[in-house]
Amino acid sequence: MFLRPTNPPGPRFSMKKSKFSILILCWLKKSNKIFIKFSLFLNFSLIIENSELSFFAINTKLPRVKSTEQKLASMKVFIKKIILITLLIIVNLTSVNGQEYQNEKGIIGLMYHRFEENKYPTTNVRIKDFNLQLEMIRQNNLEFISIDELKKILLEKKEYKSKKVLLTVDDAFRSFYDNGWKILKEKKIPFVLFFNTREVSANNPNYMTWDQIREIHNSKIGIIGGHSFSHEYLINKSDAEIKEDLEKSHKDFLRELSFKPKYFSYPYGEYSSSFKSIVKELNYELAFGQHSGVIDTSKDIFELPRFPVNENYGKPERFLTLLNTKPLPFKSFKPEDKFIAKSDNPPKIEIEFYKDINNLQNLNCFANDGGEWNRKKITFIEKNWIRINLDSKFKTRTGRINCSVLDKDNEWRWMGFQLVIDGIK
Repeated sequence: MFLRPTNPPGPRFSMKKSKFSILILCWLKKSNKIFIKFSLFLNFSLIIENSELSFFAINTKLPRVKSTEQKLASMKVFIKKIILITLLIIVNLTSVNGQEYQNEKGIIGLMYHRFEENKYPTTNVRIKDFNLQLEMIRQNNLEFISIDELKKILLEKKEYKSKKVLLTVDDAFRSFYDNGWKILKEKKIPFVLFFNTREVSANNPNYMTWDQIREIHNSKIGIIGGHSFSHEYLINKSDAEIKEDLEKSHKDFLRELSFKPKYFSYPYGEYSSSFKSIVKELNYELAFGQHSGVIDTSKDIFELPRFPVNENYGKPERFLTLLNTKPLPFKSFKPEDKFIAKSDNPPKIEIEFYKDINNLQNLNCFANDGGEWNRKKITFIEKNWIRINLDSKFKTRTGRINCSVLDKDNEWRWMGFQLVIDGIK
């Protein structure tokens, strides 16, 4: 048996002279799917997507047999061997993805709320700081990306070479329209505006109007996304109530803008597994939380991270550090459901990384369990699989865990998680 690269027009099987069978294995490098074809008495395939393919052929010589029964028996053995070989190849091929993710520069999502509303420092950015942040992005040769372009990278696997920045604005406060929008319009910087429709439809003076939102939509600079109808703590409501709330916002969108939003931002960044399922069911294509981290193609497209920017976290030194972060790809996080029952507080945290991620022995993780931020002890279950040991229960509604590691190019890889603890207000 031997393995060789090839670009075959299709699998063939011949019993005449050479008595060889060919198994064609097509590895979808970008989508992490496997497409298999071989010809004996059957032809089968598993999910094909628009992705770059790698082809391999395995030639195996069949023994010379005379009777039909002997042929069938030898073919059964042959098929079993081919299945085993295929599984081994799949394991080897999919392991390459860790290296691919590690080479990604990432997309830095920035989350803003209020602009020059200085009495709300935890959600506000001062305009002088905002202008400085935009200039820092320019000086670091980072390119702004629209959310439609981000979708092409994450869903259509479009390649990108350099680090990007996605600018997002939540809630559609009037201060954004009065102070932030004119800057982005003048500089033609793409962004996405997520807002809940109840306040806008009620003509709340602290929020933008539908005419102002239409202006941004028609400009083609800003893209409008969904943020629910009520902006209440939806994670505490039933699935039916969550769905009803989102569908009410869709009716407002259709009435005022003639479309349903494709992109979603969870109110307060809170989501559960069932909330995520509803967002998928309602045909949203991407969804964002409020946990920090760098977006890359390994991330769950319905749990995308963003760095919050406010008066404290928008200071130049911190903002420059943020711009120099890279993705920290991981394979899985436990618990999968980010809505933690009171009886499960503190939760058991485990993270599995791709095996090619470097320098994990120097990983640092911090959490706000016990009411304050502290560095956590890390236990290695395996070389690329860790347990984060929480010292005490989360005392606040929002539990946060942030992990980082210094990469070989002296840039920080960063990832964050936001948990919601049931029973805490």
